[in-house]
Amino acid sequence: MAEAACDDRPLVFEDLVRWMADGAKPASEWRCGAEHEKFVFRIADNSPVPYEPRGIKALLDGLTRFGWTPVYEGDNVIALERGMANVSLEPGGQFELSGAPLDTVHDICEETGQHLSEVKQVADELGLGFLGLGFTPVWRRDQIPVMPKGRYKIMREYMPKVGKLGLDMMFRTCTVQANLDFADEADMVAKFRTSLALQPIATALFANSPFVEGKPSGFVSSRANVWTDTDADRTGMLDFVFRDGFGFEAYARYALDVPMYFVKRDGRYIDVAGRSFIDFMDGALPELPGERPTIKDWADHTTTIFPEVRLKKYLEMRGADAGPWSRLCALPALWMGVFYDAPALAAAWDLCKHWKIEDHERLRADVARRGLKAEIAGRSVQDVAKDMVAIAKSGLKNRNRLSAGLVDESNYLSELEQIADSGVTPAERLLELYHGAWKGDASRVFGDLAY
Repeated sequence: MAEAACDDRPLVFEDLVRWMADGAKPASEWRCGAEHEKFVFRIADNSPVPYEPRGIKALLDGLTRFGWTPVYEGDNVIALERGMANVSLEPGGQFELSGAPLDTVHDICEETGQHLSEVKQVADELGLGFLGLGFTPVWRRDQIPVMPKGRYKIMREYMPKVGKLGLDMMFRTCTVQANLDFADEADMVAKFRTSLALQPIATALFANSPFVEGKPSGFVSSRANVWTDTDADRTGMLDFVFRDGFGFEAYARYALDVPMYFVKRDGRYIDVAGRSFIDFMDGALPELPGERPTIKDWADHTTTIFPEVRLKKYLEMRGADAGPWSRLCALPALWMGVFYDAPALAAAWDLCKHWKIEDHERLRADVARRGLKAEIAGRSVQDVAKDMVAIAKSGLKNRNRLSAGLVDESNYLSELEQIADSGVTPAERLLELYHGAWKGDASRVFGDLAY
């Protein structure tokens, strides 16, 4: 049977709201959890890697030598845990580090570096490599192996019913994310609105996926474009966040209206794709007649919602392409600089508070194609990006969290400063190589840009 609610009574709406609100923390306890995904490939032929033999399972098994504990689904290892961090698999074998909540960008970079060192040691033994791009540059979807995770089977069958590109999202994209804290409802609202409006600016700064199946796609972020036609019920720029009265209750009502994917019972995923969580609360799911959800079911449901910023017990920044090691620390640095210094947060809101609600979705689509050359409210995205990075830099300097070498966190923004000042996205640099030194061979990324 499922775990019981905390007081053995059925969940009510207030419980769902309280679950999110309980994430509030005083500023002294604010942390950041960084996540990044990467494609795994066979060095011998640049091919995608199956679960086994000598593939993803062997990579997971090999990492246990470093103190990681395996997590099983049935007989399959599908994740690893160590402290508050975990390593997990995306549907097509993309390898993800979900880091622990940490105090500084210095700590995040140390954690990331340790992870990459560990996986490289194991991968070298297996003849595997890693690539940080937002979209796989050459593989077709039908070439990519499917990982043995129950929730992904359910998603794989449901996605084609609600969008044209959902399976591409599952199997051919990689991202880098940052998860950040809030003090209370008012602070959550300020951070949600600011980060949601500015998420397309981050998309442009990190745009790093110009190829699909070996050719230029017409987008600087093919990953971001995929999200525009994945599932309108659970993606996008959430207009209601910018309207009067937004708060935990409004987000909970939105999440309640998002169709379900699954319910997990005794380690098994039950397919309830398209069903209503409201019906679940009424005990009216045909697959689980009379059974009502636990708060864990609600937590699981919130993980199946994919807007550009996602609210759980913290806020998730979801707008950036994966990239090279040098940029993995830049995303948490960008958002910690904006979020964790009050003057910086206010200045960032001043950048975007006058933008019209109806312009947000247009900007989201425009930056996927045009990157820093897109425009919003009479300004180029490049100019907004320069301002945003400068604000984040000021916020990090004000935080004054020093490394052992007495250097503050603002150095982690140096690559973003260069991108913003140049007006040239990482994707456009790749296209220069494609049309130049690579002579039209996008597979050169595996040799030139692998970790």
